[in-house]
Amino acid sequence: MPLYFDYAATTPLHPKALAAMLPFLEGSYANPSSVYTPARDARKAIDAARQSVASAINANPDEIYFTGSGTESDNWAIKGVLEANKGRHIITTAAEHHAVLYTCKHLEKQGYEVTYLAVDNEGFVSPQAVEAAIRPDTALVSIIMANNEIGTIQPISKIGVITRKAGIPFHTDAVQAVGHIPVDVNELNVDLLSLSAHKFYGPKGIGALYIRKGTKINPLLNGGAQERGRRAGTENVAGIVGQSAALEIALEEMQAEQSRVSALRDKLIDNILSAIPHVQLNGPRDNRLPGNVNISVSFIEGEALLLHLDMLGHQASTGSACSSGALEPSHVLTAMGVSHEMANGAIRFSLGRETTQEDIDKLMTVLPAAVERLRSLSPLYDDFMRRG
Repeated sequence: MPLYFDYAATTPLHPKALAAMLPFLEGSYANPSSVYTPARDARKAIDAARQSVASAINANPDEIYFTGSGTESDNWAIKGVLEANKGRHIITTAAEHHAVLYTCKHLEKQGYEVTYLAVDNEGFVSPQAVEAAIRPDTALVSIIMANNEIGTIQPISKIGVITRKAGIPFHTDAVQAVGHIPVDVNELNVDLLSLSAHKFYGPKGIGALYIRKGTKINPLLNGGAQERGRRAGTENVAGIVGQSAALEIALEEMQAEQSRVSALRDKLIDNILSAIPHVQLNGPRDNRLPGNVNISVSFIEGEALLLHLDMLGHQASTGSACSSGALEPSHVLTAMGVSHEMANGAIRFSLGRETTQEDIDKLMTVLPAAVERLRSLSPLYDDFMRRG
């Protein structure tokens, strides 16, 4: 049976979330914008889901807007705020998810200015650097809460204090965080927050954007009055219901799962570092997502190791699923100062609710040998060994 170590890319749909969705996939197909009884039932289901998602992050229901994905939520937060405000300057980091980085690159072509803050060798951005980058025309600060590649959890609350004092809207991409670590929009001092269901055992194709009441933002999509006139398009009722069901389960299990998965993560990190020479951990030991293990293996390509493990029935990743197939090394690792060679040798193991100690043990029976085999084919490793 294949062993799955890529929960950061996507998670399997929780059976209880599927059960909650089925009525709206089979019989209850009415459009929630209609006025007859089945449509009103669909609307009630959406309203209940909105309340559930709001409670999960300590928001008000009328601050939750359903979207098609975390990427859409990021795009809407950034483009919508900039269109609704006069400023032409954005502050973000060089280690953001591509949904934020590529949106900022697009906006630069439209005449906006973007400051890409540096991160340290563990992937952290300094709140003081954010404060120093603020200008009179700064319209938005957008900083990821938990990095999708290396698991670094940023000091969002401290940054939020700075942006609130300056009167600047603050967005965080919390796609990797929600459902795995506590997320409270008031404690974080954020004005906008993105999330996505398939990262916490919900369905793909559904996400949400939290917009604090009073935040000026234009719609990303036009065409209908759905989502209180801010997000046009017939609602994905089954997805919305599945998202809220999955999030409720994640919150119920969070404390126990956070402890269990963190222990497995630390065990895997220790096993790898002790069993395989010339390997480094990318990102911090602390302030890290519970299930994230990102390592760089010298003298080999991470993609080659990934394919080798896949043939052995172990599924992992070289980093972000959104940049698979890219020839360039991870932008997150290079932003941290990781060398080109070590960045190319990176591989990410992400653990989840079905990962067991037995899975870790099975991985460690094949990983050292896979690395050794690939290194035996590497001229660089051969030269290194001959030189001692």
